[in-house]
Amino acid sequence: MKISPSWRELAASASLAIGGAVLWSLCFTDRPSMWLPWVALAPLFLLLGRRHVVIWGALYAILLWLTSMSWIAGTLGSFGGLSSTLALVTQWLLALYLGFDQVVFVLLGSVIWRRSRAGSWLHTLWAIPALWVAIEWLRGVAFGRFPWNLAAYAWVDVPGALPLAAWIGSFGVSFWVALVNVGIAESCRRRRWEPAVVSVLAAMTLLVLAGRFSHGSDRAHARRSAATDVRIIQPNNPIVHTWEASWEGYLRLIEMSEAECSAPRLPSDRLLLVWPESAAWPHSHDTSPRLREDVARLAEQGCDVLLGSQINEGDKAFNSALLVTNEGPVAQYSKRKLVPWGEYVPLAEVLPFLGQVARNAGSFTPGTELGLMPVGDERLGLAICYEVIFPALLAEQVAAGASVLVNTTNDAWYGDTWAPHQHFRAARFRAAENRRPLIRAALTGISGLIDRRGSVDAVLGVNERGVLSARVTGSDELTPYTRLPWLVPTACALLAALALAICWRDRRVG
Repeated sequence: MKISPSWRELAASASLAIGGAVLWSLCFTDRPSMWLPWVALAPLFLLLGRRHVVIWGALYAILLWLTSMSWIAGTLGSFGGLSSTLALVTQWLLALYLGFDQVVFVLLGSVIWRRSRAGSWLHTLWAIPALWVAIEWLRGVAFGRFPWNLAAYAWVDVPGALPLAAWIGSFGVSFWVALVNVGIAESCRRRRWEPAVVSVLAAMTLLVLAGRFSHGSDRAHARRSAATDVRIIQPNNPIVHTWEASWEGYLRLIEMSEAECSAPRLPSDRLLLVWPESAAWPHSHDTSPRLREDVARLAEQGCDVLLGSQINEGDKAFNSALLVTNEGPVAQYSKRKLVPWGEYVPLAEVLPFLGQVARNAGSFTPGTELGLMPVGDERLGLAICYEVIFPALLAEQVAAGASVLVNTTNDAWYGDTWAPHQHFRAARFRAAENRRPLIRAALTGISGLIDRRGSVDAVLGVNERGVLSARVTGSDELTPYTRLPWLVPTACALLAALALAICWRDRRVG
């Protein structure tokens, strides 16, 4: 049977949308390929030249979020109290909501792609990546404020990518991920080898140079101070709904902490114990005498404790981190970026059945202060849970004087899925962008010590119980990215606007 051209075109477009979404999702698994991200975005860019691009872009976006964040439905069912059917429906609604930025991208990108059909492929090579980064950046400041799985994170294990982030940030690395894929897509469209070869060689050259020269000088920039002894506690406490089970988890946390504090060491040496977010739940430092007594006892034994706790101030509740020493609480940081549909419900009027997935009932209030915490000669910059996915947030803390970064989180909601691994990759980029060691404590994993290059020095995986010991030395260095975190996304937004203006002008002239 002879297949008509229209059906062949339909099949080709569907293959690009469905296959492309699956390929790009596979770049964010627990064991991503080092080479797949070099080609996985090319199907999306090839879609830009197809008819009905918005429909195919919407299909791509929905499938992308359904596959790359497939753990959402299980979380809503297990901890949100939704039935399996309602959890699945909710995940589809979230995929529609989160996919809006991809639809905007294909709508605007198709204008640039079609304009360059008869022109130079060099125009597409800079314009499409610039648009990609502009949309990616907007996803963190608009479009739901959820910059999850930036394109840069697909390159986390590509040599040179993390060092390059110290210069141009994650958004700059995303630009090069998109550029390589645009070059390959252009080679497929034009049946010419030059776009692919030029883009790949340019990217590889930049990565080699970054790997060689972007680390800075350890001698020049490392702090001249004694290293801080740190113990990262991962109790592997599951999320439970009964007092008996939560009490058992709390006692385990205290037992593990006391074992570290009672270990032999010099009387003058103090340890910093870092507890994960929610580790002491359901106890709150300002309402639980037992928690205050246990933490005070640890402090008397020479252990400073960094713990998470809900803090109530009048009718406001904050998701906070406290630093407690033998002088009592000496510093507090309250989470500034709250989790949508968990710690607050941005669509409560539209989707009231979502309710609260977070443990603590009611809406949290976002904090407003940087809350740097002094520990010896260091100043800790905090990111609670998913705050670590916001690049500018941590750059602001480092610019204000943070010498060490800390990310406390509770990823137990997601179990042994792709989610903890996706979250951990973002933390590695924050360390590399700012050239700061990053201490990460997760309730059930992944906990780890990430060095100033973004490499993992020590790690506890998902569903492991244990303690990581480390000696951490901070830095005073300010990277180019830390100084100007807005530069690359702003430049890309301007370049994208310029490319669209050129297309609009050419259309009017034509």
